[in-house]
Amino acid sequence: MKNETFDALAAVIRDRKKNPAEGSYTCYLFEKGLDKILKKVGEEASEVIIAAKNGANDELCMEVCDLLFHLLVLCENQNLPVADIYAELEARSQKIGNLKQMKVVDHNT
Repeated sequence: MKNETFDALAAVIRDRKKNPAEGSYTCYLFEKGLDKILKKVGEEASEVIIAAKNGANDELCMEVCDLLFHLLVLCENQNLPVADIYAELEARSQKIGNLKQMKVVDHNT
């Protein structure tokens, strides 16, 4: 699996980490550190949920893009290469019939 747009965005984020640029939002996130990055990931995830509940796909699309951006910043901050994510997604796509079995609880005992 590979996506040129995703890879290009990840490369820009990686470059911002290595070569900070004044006024860059990405550099600001790296400067503030993990807690700030995690806060933004959480905020964006919440905004995705709200947009989905509102049924506004244009808003949902924008919020998903914001979340993906912040997840890429998080991955770069944690030294998790996008290639590792692609590999894991590829491995998961090869699984067939991996529905999890529901746990049956006997409420009578």
